[in-house]
Order: sequence, then structure tokens, then C-alpha cells
Amino acid sequence: MKKSFYLSVFIFLAVLNYCYAQSISSSELINNAKFYDGKVVAYGGEVIGDIMARGNYAWINVNDGQEAIGVWIDRSLTADISYTGSYKTRGDWVEITGAFNRSCLQHGGDLDIHAQAIRKIKSGRHIIERTNINKRNLAVVLLGILGLLWILKQLKLK
Repeated sequence: MKKSFYLSVFIFLAVLNYCYAQSISSSELINNAKFYDGKVVAYGGEVIGDIMARGNYAWINVNDGQEAIGVWIDRSLTADISYTGSYKTRGDWVEITGAFNRSCLQHGGDLDIHAQAIRKIKSGRHIIERTNINKRNLAVVLLGILGLLWILKQLKLK
């Protein structure tokens, strides 16, 4: 009984590990582009910039914290993307599974991934920027000094 239980747990974990393969970093893809060329890879990162629709397909840029890689994706697969990274927002974190191209003939020889599937790992959000009190105080002091210098210069000219 115990052996069958352990065997079923082992098989479950092996299948789970196979379904959700660990993502390859952008550095690994770029540095070993020849090795990964034409292979199906899993790449994860934050969706940044705009979703650029091109007919039935779209371009998205995915940044894993080191580099961004362009992803050519079926437009219908972008429906789950709510936020794209910018100054005011943190983009959705996704995992892309698709064919890696080190020099894509279809897209002018650029390095890209042709996505077959996308999985949202973490939803993005709006970023609330807080004012740095020290910087604000320094700006007020410097503005006061500048004003004093201007007044003294005006008095000296008269």
C-alpha cells in the first residue's frame, strides 16, 4: 500500500514538473541562441510597453528583469493581459511557451519567440508614486536661496 502511494506521488510530481517547466532566462537565450534556435522554450517575465496588434497577431515585449524579448503571439491569447508595464503600472507577469528564433526570417532577422501558449502567473497593478520628503525640502531650500540671490542682484543693480 505504501509503495503504491509513494509511486503515485512520484508520478504526480514528475507530471507536474513536466507541465510547468522552469522558464529560461533572457540571458540564457541570448548567450546560447544557436543552441535554442527553433526549439520550444518557456520564458517568463513582465509584459512591458504596448500590445501592438498586427492583424490576427500581436507583438508584446516580455522582460524578465535582465533583458526584454519580443514575442509574436496570436491576438486572441493577449485577452488575459490586463496591465502592461510602464511608468505608472507594473505589468502582468506571464510565462510564454513557444518557438525561439535567433534570427527570424519572417520578422527581418530579429531574435524573437513565436508563442504557442501564454499563462498569466501574476496580475499587474497601478503604481502609486510617493513624494520623497527630503527631495521636496531640498528643492524648497534651493528655491529660497535662488530667490535671495536674485533679490540681492536686483538691489545691487540699482
